[in-house]
Amino acid sequence: MREFGGKSPAMLKPTMAEVAKASGVSKNTVSLALRGSPRISEATRTRIEEVARNLGYRLNPTVAHLMAELRQNRSPGFQATLAMINANEDRDAMSKHPTVPVYVAGCRQRAQQLGYRLDEFWLHETNMPLARWQSIFRARNIRGAVIVGLMQRNRLPAHLAPLWDEFPALVTGVRTREPALSFACSDQHSLALMAFEKAVALGYQRPALVLDGVIDALIEGRFTAGFLTGQSRLVPVGQRTQPFYDVAAARGDRAIFSKWFAENQPDVIFTLYHEVKRWIQEMGLRVPEDVGLIQYEWRSDHGGWAGMDQRNDLVGAAAVDMLISLVHHNERGVPEHPRATLIGSHWVDGTTVKAASAVD
Repeated sequence: MREFGGKSPAMLKPTMAEVAKASGVSKNTVSLALRGSPRISEATRTRIEEVARNLGYRLNPTVAHLMAELRQNRSPGFQATLAMINANEDRDAMSKHPTVPVYVAGCRQRAQQLGYRLDEFWLHETNMPLARWQSIFRARNIRGAVIVGLMQRNRLPAHLAPLWDEFPALVTGVRTREPALSFACSDQHSLALMAFEKAVALGYQRPALVLDGVIDALIEGRFTAGFLTGQSRLVPVGQRTQPFYDVAAARGDRAIFSKWFAENQPDVIFTLYHEVKRWIQEMGLRVPEDVGLIQYEWRSDHGGWAGMDQRNDLVGAAAVDMLISLVHHNERGVPEHPRATLIGSHWVDGTTVKAASAVD
């Protein structure tokens, strides 16, 4: 029997990297092939499976069984119950909030695809001390939790810390602190930079940012960072604008916004708020003839806008995938090194910006 470093092959556990090397492909291709991804051709998948089998490489048995069922176009049987916790201050945010339902839809669809049930909870429910949360989770045999809807703060209630120690937990949309859990969210920095590059490509010369300071703090300034990166690379110093963060105050006193606008004279505005269009029009300006508008979180209910589609449904799905991985590997507690899955965005054309040939 051939020896490897003094050990027999039976004593060695081959790695995915070794399968990739023997197959002449990347580790990512091996991972996709062994999970039956339609992105990999049947011939390549068969070849990689044969190499993996000869080397004795095996996926996690639970994952392998699940993916085998999916390859046969059969819905997997019931696997386990997970919790989906609405962390928004609004009890009905999972159905009525402008953006939270998109995350929720992604979570639900992915959980259903993989055979998991989602039990829904509201983080701010009264008469729910720690012991009650723990009792419910244990009684229902809940294996972990995905947290959605954080909008005002990125911290979870301190008294629930033991819950995250006992059950794996993932967050969607933002990075949390105290505790710092693993999370899935859109790549906000890249999104803002891509939007800036698109605006410049359209011919705009004085892009500006209108963003609530609370939201900017919640996402640790990543929208601002992407905007400022684009500005420093693509706009001469004399044409640069100052971001506007007083959105909440401007809702009560529009003069605050008008003053900023007069001082900065933007020709296109990046924002999360459709009401900015009305503010522009109240000043006697036209969209897009006088000022363009680009939505950082494009939504189908305002499909006429130009902007970036964050695909928050994919964020929700990614969070469920990450949580199931934690469950399979029996990982619980606040991680020493939280993991992040960032989902890319794409540009959506709309009537709130002018075509490049029409921009002065």
